[in-house]
Amino acid sequence: MNRALGPAGVFRLIVTGGGTGGHTYPALTAIRALQERLSAEGGTLDVLWIGTADGLEARVAPAEGIAFATVATGKIRRSSNPLKMMSAANVKDMARVPLGVAQARKLVAAFRPDVVLATGGYVAVPAGLAARLCRRPLVLHEQTVRLGLANRKLAGSATRIAVSSESTLPLLPEAVRGHAVVTGNPVRPQILTGHADKAVETLGLHGFNRLLPTVYVTGGAQGAQQINGAVRAALEWLLERANVIHQCGPDNVEDLRVHAAALPAQLLDRYYLTGFVGPELPDVLALADVMVSRSGAGTLAEVTALGKPAVFIPLATSAGNEQAHNARHLEDAGAGVALFGDVTADRLKDAVGPLLTDPARREAMAQRAREHGRPDAADRLVDVILSAASG
Repeated sequence: MNRALGPAGVFRLIVTGGGTGGHTYPALTAIRALQERLSAEGGTLDVLWIGTADGLEARVAPAEGIAFATVATGKIRRSSNPLKMMSAANVKDMARVPLGVAQARKLVAAFRPDVVLATGGYVAVPAGLAARLCRRPLVLHEQTVRLGLANRKLAGSATRIAVSSESTLPLLPEAVRGHAVVTGNPVRPQILTGHADKAVETLGLHGFNRLLPTVYVTGGAQGAQQINGAVRAALEWLLERANVIHQCGPDNVEDLRVHAAALPAQLLDRYYLTGFVGPELPDVLALADVMVSRSGAGTLAEVTALGKPAVFIPLATSAGNEQAHNARHLEDAGAGVALFGDVTADRLKDAVGPLLTDPARREAMAQRAREHGRPDAADRLVDVILSAASG
């Protein structure tokens, strides 16, 4: 049996992090991978997730049968102007952090975890500091190329720092670089098991011309007006060269449907418009030859694990401008194309066009994307967690 397990064969894990899917889903994937590893060794996992009442984790953890507790915390509103950082809202929220640390310390002391795993988001700070106060091993996981604000605050307290990219290592403070290991960003296993033909059947894509490449456009669960606008303006041009699956967000379907209705019938047959893609996502990704999307950490993990050529349109307002850093990192490696600033139809055509007309270029970009992908990231992170518990 793994020597990290307690005498009853139970491994006790506190997970903290969330607010968004980028912090929440890697943690959930790591939990599931750890459960599988322990089960194969005859052990069990006891998990407590520490989060906020209004974060995504508050819905995800209970739905997955994971014990959940909340602590007080404060969201720091960033600004390049130090004076604006001292806004009334920031000062008020900063004052909540000591209370959150006290609450988290009580939870950590009572639960006695073998490891505390922090995946980022401002809620991770109180529990991460509590791990240090209670002398429990702390593992940080960073999804983006640069350490997020919470993980920067906790880096000096960490037993191990798991990062998603080799390029992160030189960006770490020298004092903590020796604690870092590259694991990649955990990807849900089902994402890697899609079937293109199943997408055609499930979504009724029988009007698609399978001799043409298929483009999957996504702006995230709520859609992205910037992406939708560029695709809307370039739609006829795109459909002359490709099939298009367009996940536009529930509030944007009607406007795009009216616009598309004016297209020639043979082009309209190649356009599948939907507000949201659910369980069929793995099959949609399997069918896609090219992606047009934001460049959040979770998206990049999936795109690279699958080896998909992609045009990234970063969200300009992402925390710490992380999406721009992510997109630039892959573009510099030849593993994607990044569009910054005002994204017009013409700029989108210039970026997507060569990938649609040149299969060799698509494959070269796909290969470079795969070189950056880590489909085994969850297992690597489990290795780090168990290693931290074993000392």
